[in-house]
Amino acid sequence: MEPVPDLTSSLRSLEALRSVTPVTPMIPPGLRSWWEGALDVEGLALGSVLAAATALEALTGCAGRYSASSEPVAASFDSLTHLRIAGTKPQGFAPASGFRRTSDGWIRLHANYPHHAARLMEAMGANSAQDVDDALLTMTSLDAEDAINANRGVATAVRRRGEWASSAMHRALSDEPWIRFLPTTALQMSSTTSPVSSASAAWKPSKDPERPLTGLRVLDLTRVIAGPTATRLLGALGADVLRIDPPGLPELEEAFVDGGFDKRSAVADLGNAAGLETVKDLISTADVVVTGYRNGGLDRFGLGAETLLAGKPDLVVATLSAWGSAGPWRQRRGFDSLVQAACGIAEEYGHLDDDGWKPGALPVQALDHATGYGVAAAVLALLAERLRTGAGGMAALSLARTAEELFRLPARQADVKAARLPQPAYRETPSAYGQLRFVGPPLLVDGVQLQYRWPPVRYGTSPVAWSQ
Repeated sequence: MEPVPDLTSSLRSLEALRSVTPVTPMIPPGLRSWWEGALDVEGLALGSVLAAATALEALTGCAGRYSASSEPVAASFDSLTHLRIAGTKPQGFAPASGFRRTSDGWIRLHANYPHHAARLMEAMGANSAQDVDDALLTMTSLDAEDAINANRGVATAVRRRGEWASSAMHRALSDEPWIRFLPTTALQMSSTTSPVSSASAAWKPSKDPERPLTGLRVLDLTRVIAGPTATRLLGALGADVLRIDPPGLPELEEAFVDGGFDKRSAVADLGNAAGLETVKDLISTADVVVTGYRNGGLDRFGLGAETLLAGKPDLVVATLSAWGSAGPWRQRRGFDSLVQAACGIAEEYGHLDDDGWKPGALPVQALDHATGYGVAAAVLALLAERLRTGAGGMAALSLARTAEELFRLPARQADVKAARLPQPAYRETPSAYGQLRFVGPPLLVDGVQLQYRWPPVRYGTSPVAWSQ
């Protein structure tokens, strides 16, 4: 059986995890590979969840208690596909999203959100999806990419792996670790705030192995898949997770429900002085803040990671973005599907049909989910470090860097056959959205799959306050 990649090297840069032993997976014989394709997506999936399990063991001191296995990991990485809301299957990508031909190749569009669809239409001077397709056929993929992004839309030309490898963006990513940590030691030296002995630094893990994060306050400023995946796991482990969204750009209902287990949901307008002050008050008593907006998106509100840490040195801050914090695309909007198109995954999974060659995609949105579990691992690792020092710290991840991690994994052996996994262990529960069918978290506690505590609440209906 192929070994499972060890993705914990970044974690060991922290003193609290310097000598940690990576958690061993519990993989049934013959169930190491289950998706078709040239890249070891299963290794990335298993490795990212095991990184979170390893950090959790370091935080709790409970060696041998947490692990992961093929079936729950595979199901959780495809959780939206398995979800049913009142018997209805989620739509997934909107019709205007996906691969489109250009005059010289292909481009990947993302128009799931109404405001992105409107910006795409405006950039193409289009009134319909057919108009968009017609306009793209008159443009090169790079020209179309530039035009759509200049109009604050979201699109990426399909590039060959070699093109990406020679780009400035790849150079900016290639030397970074998967998880980049920035402890607050240096910030504390110049901070004029109170020392790192506040109430949040006094938090300690619970003795309950299933809910060790009981009492931990997590402010969730993320959207779509990667960030909500991270905070969903923290919530399942007992944390008090409060997600806050802007009032003018509601989350897609299906994505919200899928990522909404074990957390509360509120709406706050950061552009309003009172709304911003309320959020800052929450942060002053938070343990963890997780942000998932493009780089610089929160800076104008005074909510950038370094600003938060300078004001509260015992805070744990985890940030994620599509393209990372360096390089020419560092402030560009992006999604898992677009990163796949840019970095060479779409080429790797391309195929021939009656109309010629077409780009392809990973069997699941693995960059989103793996990055999400990487964020969870980073938060847990920084909490372990805070128990040791009293100081918080920052971790930064990106979908594009996770893609590089995938490419760095050993190539799949030619004779490896994809196993047929059994049907996931579905759970059902009533909710504000009707009866839900869903899959649980990928983490095992003493060999038994962890379960969520409660279903998603109705979007935006929670008080902008901690529950305890």
